[in-house]
Amino acid sequence: MGSSCCLRPLLVLEALSRFQNEKPHIVLTDIHMTGMDGISLASELKKLKPDTEVIILTGYDTFTYAQQAIREGVSDYLLKMSRPEEIIMAAMKAKQRIVDKQQSKKQDIRSRIALRDQLLERLLTEGDGNGQYEDAISELLPLLSEADQSYQVLLLSASGWGDDAYHESLAQFAVSNMVQELIESETLLRKDHLVLVIRQEASRTLRLELERISRKLKCKIYSAAGTVGAGRQHLKQSYSEAAYAFTFQWIAGDEAQLAYEDVRARKGGRTMCSQDEEALLVAALKSVSAIELRRWVDATVAEQLADDQLTPDSLHAYLHSIVISGHRWLERALQAVGENAPPSETRGQQELAARSKPPQEALFNQLAAVMDIYRESVSGERVPYVKRAVAFIADNLDKNLTLQQVAKHVHLNPNHFSEVFKRETGLTYIEFVTKERMRRAMELLTQSPAKISEIAGRVGYEDVKYFSQLFKKTTGKTPSEYRLNT
Repeated sequence: MGSSCCLRPLLVLEALSRFQNEKPHIVLTDIHMTGMDGISLASELKKLKPDTEVIILTGYDTFTYAQQAIREGVSDYLLKMSRPEEIIMAAMKAKQRIVDKQQSKKQDIRSRIALRDQLLERLLTEGDGNGQYEDAISELLPLLSEADQSYQVLLLSASGWGDDAYHESLAQFAVSNMVQELIESETLLRKDHLVLVIRQEASRTLRLELERISRKLKCKIYSAAGTVGAGRQHLKQSYSEAAYAFTFQWIAGDEAQLAYEDVRARKGGRTMCSQDEEALLVAALKSVSAIELRRWVDATVAEQLADDQLTPDSLHAYLHSIVISGHRWLERALQAVGENAPPSETRGQQELAARSKPPQEALFNQLAAVMDIYRESVSGERVPYVKRAVAFIADNLDKNLTLQQVAKHVHLNPNHFSEVFKRETGLTYIEFVTKERMRRAMELLTQSPAKISEIAGRVGYEDVKYFSQLFKKTTGKTPSEYRLNT
């Protein structure tokens, strides 16, 4: 608090008028003045602004005056013969008392807010406590003081001011302020959302008010509402319902207004991608085209979002299965060219697990990382052509792929390619393809419940009997025995 002062003396009436306009913190006055004495003036000033510090500076060294001054709340009583430094010291002490009072008030307000927030948190998560909080509710949460009212809990999330945590929290704070101004409610501001408790009558205009706030602040507001119920005892249930509906923001989008009743009956959608979807995923990854991958991701996620049984958990499981499929394909492609799989930390599922980004974005980011590794390690022009050939074979084991086709893929003469391929791999083309097919068959037998005939087809053999003979020759077991033992 800085200091400024009025340098000229004022008449009593003028002083009172200016006091009401300027509201000074410290007043220095004499006792004997025209119209009103200083002690009476101090009394009037204290009525107008109780925290005012009044210092009397007088020539009357009378104990009676000092007593009266103390009774009227005068801060200090100085004689006009006091040295200047004594007067300055009295003013500085008055200033410090004002600062101390202000700090104390701020601390009281902070403590009251903390107590209020703790009480509301307890009502939402633990319940009414059989009326044991009645007095505290009346004082700290006046909207909830009438136990027979019907209440509803909502969770709000604001976005659109920026992607970083600072701008998100700033948007939450701005929405919280406008909600308190426009909607009769009790609020609880959290890191990433706002909890709102309203009475039933406020719910009728809530949608319009939220749309108004959204336009005013130029932000997006997602709201998730629990059911309306009678009494404070319903707050815990309504809060739990709103929290469940709030998880659907990942699916519904940042501007939806969702109620628990809209999603309570959902049983969940698919949690695993199909073989056909996996084949399309591999084709998109092999194209090493971000546009193709984006097109596939958008179409796949859109199909899931159209499912009226979809839940956040089932969507997360489904997208996670796609990412796992992508990484398994990448492992096979890298293994085929003698490269190690990426470290496990590169497979982090943070964006999917946090559900902090739209599902399309989270999935695309994960798969784009897979595609980048494939481009750099397997398919790029700088990758040796034998490695590219091996990767091409690994991707097409289900087809009747000839040496001529592989040679054409890497732009080499078939005879030259055959010689170089054997020199680099130590195997003829046919021996290498058979080895890779058997390795893939072993993976499928351990990881997939598919029939033996289906697995034979997926590794390029239409004749199941011939496939079984080759498999036993390679592993010493029939496909059925291998699956049973592993």
